Amino acid sequence: MPAKVNSCAIVGLEGAIVDVEADILPGLPAFIVVGLPDTAVQEARERVRSAIRNSGCDFPMRRIVVNLAPADLQKSGPAYDLPIAIGILLSAEQVYADVSQMILLGELSLDGGVRHTNGILPMVALAHEQGFSTVIVPEADAREASLIEGVKVIPVASLAQLVSYLRGEITIPEYQATEIDECVPPVSSATNLAVIKGQEHVKRALEVAAAGGHNIVMMGPPGSGKTLLSRSLPTILPPMTNEEALEVTKIYSVSGLLPSDTPLMRQRPFRSPHYTISNAGLVGGGHWPKPGEISLSHRGVLFLDELPEFGQSLLETLRQPLEDKLVTISRAQGSLSFPANFMLVGAMNPCPCGYYGDPLRQCTCPPSVVSRYQRRISGPFLDRVDIFVEVPHIDYEKLADERLGESSEKVQARVIAARALQRERFKGTKLTCNAEMTATEVRQFCHTEESAQSLLKAAMKQLYLSARAFHRILKLARTIADLDSTTSPGQDGIIKAHHLAEAIQYRPRSTV
Repeated sequence: MPAKVNSCAIVGLEGAIVDVEADILPGLPAFIVVGLPDTAVQEARERVRSAIRNSGCDFPMRRIVVNLAPADLQKSGPAYDLPIAIGILLSAEQVYADVSQMILLGELSLDGGVRHTNGILPMVALAHEQGFSTVIVPEADAREASLIEGVKVIPVASLAQLVSYLRGEITIPEYQATEIDECVPPVSSATNLAVIKGQEHVKRALEVAAAGGHNIVMMGPPGSGKTLLSRSLPTILPPMTNEEALEVTKIYSVSGLLPSDTPLMRQRPFRSPHYTISNAGLVGGGHWPKPGEISLSHRGVLFLDELPEFGQSLLETLRQPLEDKLVTISRAQGSLSFPANFMLVGAMNPCPCGYYGDPLRQCTCPPSVVSRYQRRISGPFLDRVDIFVEVPHIDYEKLADERLGESSEKVQARVIAARALQRERFKGTKLTCNAEMTATEVRQFCHTEESAQSLLKAAMKQLYLSARAFHRILKLARTIADLDSTTSPGQDGIIKAHHLAEAIQYRPRSTV
């Protein structure tokens, strides 16, 4: 008789309920899977056949038809192995159980073991939203599934164990998440600011960027510390909220990058792709689009070292995600949107040899080569960068100084305090930091004193700033004022002239 088992598919970053229908018909032995399956699902036939036989059950030697509904939704991946196997056993009347309120997920090995499956978190979240009471997941994914409250998680290690559970021969206790399951962060190898010699003005720029979520580009000669400073940025960023952690975990779960010992991503992502990356690798894509590096950097940092080497066309694809905090990928089958709310950190040399403008070493590049090299980064792209800072050569005296600088912990404390002000300011909205403000919020929250308005007016005329740059300067000045308020209590929240002056000095300027 026909049997139906509930499972789930991944569409972008969201789940979709899939009905796995199995029926055993008279006729010559055959095993047919329909419902727009991809190669991985078609290959499930051999895995399911071997798993059933090696789990102590009889595989029916008749015509077996498995339908994955809805039929117009592409089914990909091996997560349907377990529900297909249970559907066949239910149809063959080797198992009697009510599975109408269950979602089954898992890949089968040939010996009947249940393996890890990507995308467990969004699929369990959908099961909870759709009112399913129980989810059957691989034992290795139970911790991840337990992040969704209000749904019963049953971890299984093998098909034989699940069959015994459905027959009522054994009981499998519901997985209970412990506090340590939810709070263990991945080990960080980032560099503490205290061990970085000199470059105090660059450290200040990084602090401002971290406090407001602003994009930053650093330019300087080779060996001046641009990469080291960039990699220290995660040490001063504030911890993610529970909501942000779930967003990031969902992306990494779908991408198959979630560490097995880390059910919940607690540390902000830091992605550093090489400049040979493809457009699809950076933005996302594929026949069925998957998240790219900019989505893997969501709520974290996307570090582009040797920025001009990425190529102008590749950098131009970042303009829309930088503005909208979202990337939409369109294919013939439809469009998918992925979150892309990240901090962009770029590092670049001033010229191909790297020593243009260096007081200690002469540049060997002709002026036309320097100009062409810097023009690889377009004006519209730089217009979306809030902070542009030069990183000069480090003197021997600073490198030989054994004294440590200000630690990342102290800087992070100020950043956290500034972010707390911003959360209070944006309460009731979807905004989390100053960099996300639109023109409406800038008009509402970026009030300046009269002398600051005169300074901004002069800067607009002399630097030929665009309307976007005007708003970005005000957002940056708002962040500097917030940092000032954390160190000097009693501030009235008005943007002063010195706040605006510091914000203006971070604007990119032509060097050739």
